[in-house]
Amino acid sequence: MFLTPTLHGAPPSLVHHFRHNKVLHDEVILVSIVTEAVPEVEDGRRMESESLSQGFWRVRAHYGFMERPDVQWVVARCCDRGMTAVPEETTFFLGRATLLPVGPARMARWRKRLFAFMSWNASAATDFFRVPPDRVLELGARIEF
Repeated sequence: MFLTPTLHGAPPSLVHHFRHNKVLHDEVILVSIVTEAVPEVEDGRRMESESLSQGFWRVRAHYGFMERPDVQWVVARCCDRGMTAVPEETTFFLGRATLLPVGPARMARWRKRLFAFMSWNASAATDFFRVPPDRVLELGARIEF
């Protein structure tokens, strides 16, 4: 299961995984958490899924801005919709960027450092999305700006 902010195309973490490992799993689920402009989302609108082809699925879980996403709940619902993911055995792939304030971007050096510090100090996606920490693989990239 790849958590991704993009609603279309392949997430960078999947591309990174494939480029380095040269392998894809039998079933790949791309999960996007969509925050709606309402406090809570009705249960009937909570999740939508589509089969892409060759074992790929795209899942969009909708939450209101007052709700906290629960990725384990999403995995359980995936099983109800024809996917073969086993909630207790699912591996979550997350992308993580480390920002290096040394690149050619035209921005004051202190602003670059402040931005990099705020990014480093932000809470982890695993905590926010309630992902079991023992089933997470983070694929990192170092980005100069």
